[in-house]
Amino acid sequence: MPVSVEPVDMSALDEDTLGKYREAGEILTTVVEEGREMVEPGATHLEVAEHIEARIREEGGGIAFPVNISVDEEASHATAGRDDDTEFGDDLVCLDVGVHVDGYIADAAVTVDLAGEAELVEAAEEALDAAVAAAGPGVPVGEIGAEIESVIEAYDYTPIYNLSGHGVERYDAHTGPNIPNRGVDRSVELQPGQVVAIEPFATDGRGKVGEGSHEQIYERTGDRSVRNRTARQVLEEIEEFDGLPFAARWLSSSRAEMALRRLKTNGVIKGYPVLKEEDGRLVSQAEHTMVVTDDGVELTTEGLFG
Repeated sequence: MPVSVEPVDMSALDEDTLGKYREAGEILTTVVEEGREMVEPGATHLEVAEHIEARIREEGGGIAFPVNISVDEEASHATAGRDDDTEFGDDLVCLDVGVHVDGYIADAAVTVDLAGEAELVEAAEEALDAAVAAAGPGVPVGEIGAEIESVIEAYDYTPIYNLSGHGVERYDAHTGPNIPNRGVDRSVELQPGQVVAIEPFATDGRGKVGEGSHEQIYERTGDRSVRNRTARQVLEEIEEFDGLPFAARWLSSSRAEMALRRLKTNGVIKGYPVLKEEDGRLVSQAEHTMVVTDDGVELTTEGLFG
């Protein structure tokens, strides 16, 4: 059954704030479309990531998190390294992009099919459509998850059960409420004024992801001081990211990798390992950000899926 929650403070979503969420969504839609056109055999992951990130800045936005380029069994947290020359091949490619304007975030994802897996892509996109149609004030998030699960299973695929959609707040792209990708009996209700990102993942595996060993995305989590000079220099650069996740390749120091290891050991930063489908099976993703209104939802990333 639904769990009641305190109403959202609508004063936090005045017209100026809404305008910034909308602007972030417009920028995101523009740059993702450009990035999607670049994803083709022979292009590199680094070229696409750097193009999208540069275009976000050119359009007047900020990068809410490094461009995620997840391929095949990868579901999230994959981004290019500093000298990454990995090229796209016959891959299933998920582009997950975050843009902010003055801290107000749009988060959305599309899947580009270079692998001949059109139905798997369609399953995630149709599940997102069903979730958006179901969303609104007073709707339990478990009911939204049930819509996602029903659509994906109708395609004879499986949702990724241990990934979920989420709330979006200023300078924080992952807050409550969690929006599951399966039906849940007991769950909170969406409230007017909330901003949420709904992101179905579909797979031809059993529907669970685990952490891989590779990580290129980090986030500051602690305020402990460090003695090492290089680590202190890297920490000064990290301050410029407003507490948002960042990519190791954004750091200028040639010894950044060593410094990041030291900072992580000292509890100053955390890493985000690449998440992979545990059976090594393919994963598709589709995601929108939306504002919950008094009578429905307003997509800030409308237009991503034609």
